[in-house]
Amino acid sequence: MQSSIVTTPFGRRPLSLAMVTSQARAKTVAPDATVHKWQVFRDICEAKMALAVGDRAIAVLNALLSFHPETALSGEGDLIVFPSNTQLALRAHGMAPATLRRHLAALVEGGLIIRRDSPNGKRFARKGEGGAIETAFGFDLTPLVVRAEEIARLAEAAREERRKVLVLRQRITLARRDIAKMIALGMDEGLAGDWQGLAVTYAGLAARIPRQGGAGELAPVTADLEALAEEIGNRLESLLNSDNISANESRTERHIQNSNPDSLTESEPLLSKSKENALPAQHSATNSPTGRSFPLPMVLEACPDISDYARGGIGNWRDFVATAGLVRSVLGISPSAYDEAVAILGPEDAGVIVAAILQRGEAIRSPGGYLRNLVDKAKAGQFSLGPVLMALIRARGREKLRA
Repeated sequence: MQSSIVTTPFGRRPLSLAMVTSQARAKTVAPDATVHKWQVFRDICEAKMALAVGDRAIAVLNALLSFHPETALSGEGDLIVFPSNTQLALRAHGMAPATLRRHLAALVEGGLIIRRDSPNGKRFARKGEGGAIETAFGFDLTPLVVRAEEIARLAEAAREERRKVLVLRQRITLARRDIAKMIALGMDEGLAGDWQGLAVTYAGLAARIPRQGGAGELAPVTADLEALAEEIGNRLESLLNSDNISANESRTERHIQNSNPDSLTESEPLLSKSKENALPAQHSATNSPTGRSFPLPMVLEACPDISDYARGGIGNWRDFVATAGLVRSVLGISPSAYDEAVAILGPEDAGVIVAAILQRGEAIRSPGGYLRNLVDKAKAGQFSLGPVLMALIRARGREKLRA
């Protein structure tokens, strides 16, 4: 039976309100209350965010539970375990002493265990004449019995949250795929509409997607992406019934006949051909040497790796062009090849191509040769950056889904 007064920690460790609250709740445990310790542990693992405990603290809790001989934790049983720090560290996979103490304190502050310190701070048990333990000093597991139902509810809520996040992530992936491909279609076919403006809108929405967000954060951006996908889909359907499509039928037929048979498909590596490893060439005229054909956020969404080479971050086109010049040398592209690209495409679009080559550099054996090849295509009016960027954005979406 526990003392009716509050147990204070040994030494310089202060008493906190969390400790007092945890001890007060432990006194309310029903004698007939029984829980499966490993079930409670599994629930804690699932509800760790709500309980504000990390993986290392959970590993320490796992070690503590292993020192209790019974699988069941009972309200009328002795639930104090008293391993030394050396023994505890061994069962916590060799955790360093300072780290062990820190995570023990986290478990105490989190209300999952109670520290029952002896007068000298040592952990031990004193047995009576019959061999039964009369007094024990160590860590009390009673809070796990008291809070078992609460922890189970938190675990169920965590599972439901993960389910919602999974569904939202899937919806985001589908919406992004649809938007990217519809915009690419509009650009490739020269359909009427502000496709670059839609690409800017899409890039802005994509930038809002949190990597580790919960359902509450993902839901608004999911709705916005789906609304944009519906808007673009409706626009394409309306074009099907207009003269725009019929006027472009002959152009589409020529496009199919003249397309490179080795051009990029979704099943092939980005920016590479089956034999020649080249960036995809599209049969549409490139933009003028004034550059800035696409918004910077969209470019950085497609080619984020270039930011790793920026000295002070990329906040504008000037930063981007300066960083691209550095990347050019890193990739081994000759100054003459880069200067020619700048002359034909403009500094911004030339920088975008360098960023795209960097993004998929493992698939490109000769970056300088690729750049010269694309510049030649641009001179002939057979290259456009739009499909390149959209392909990279789609690839980024697939990578995030796999992660």
